[in-house]
Amino acid sequence: MNNHSGAVLVLSGPSGAGKTSLIKKIADEIGEYYFSISTTTRPIRDGEVDGVHYHFVNEEEFKKDIAEDNFLEYAVVHGNHYGTSLKSVREALNAGKLVLFDIDVQGNTAVNSRLGDITTSVFITPPTLSKLKQRLLDRSTDTQEVMESRLKMAKREIQRISEYDYMIVNENLNEAAEVLKLIALSAKMKIPSEDINKFIQEWEDI
Repeated sequence: MNNHSGAVLVLSGPSGAGKTSLIKKIADEIGEYYFSISTTTRPIRDGEVDGVHYHFVNEEEFKKDIAEDNFLEYAVVHGNHYGTSLKSVREALNAGKLVLFDIDVQGNTAVNSRLGDITTSVFITPPTLSKLKQRLLDRSTDTQEVMESRLKMAKREIQRISEYDYMIVNENLNEAAEVLKLIALSAKMKIPSEDINKFIQEWEDI
């Protein structure tokens, strides 16, 4: 019964918390998975590849997908639209894969409302706000205005950690990766309520 259907692992946390680095660390140790690539209207950055890092579209295309109910969840972040393709997620789950999401707290709420019985959620954060600010400065990919916006959002998001199943304080990358790996492997064992009910009916075979 275990591990025959897909499961969902939601990763949230401030930009700069190290989510991407942690995923790369554990990728070869958690079995087959699908990393959900978001669709966004934000401009493509140097080094990014359309269809690899994001699906880059204009606002008109994005709103068309909203109208056609093609998103599992979507939100406006720092003035740009972000959304998760519902079709790709369904295909991965039907193939029995672990679906990884890197989404904000709004997205976590939306995913749980649709896929809550197979979803495990993790909030990843640096030890302090000042360390987050330093990481953003070191990264040098944002304007001062965008960075300040990210820090303000981080202060709001940190208040919602209790909505998550787990919290990882990413101070040491190797230690944080080991914890995330264990959580990911456990998430794959989560059984949908429908399957549990079916098992109970079959178990009572007298």
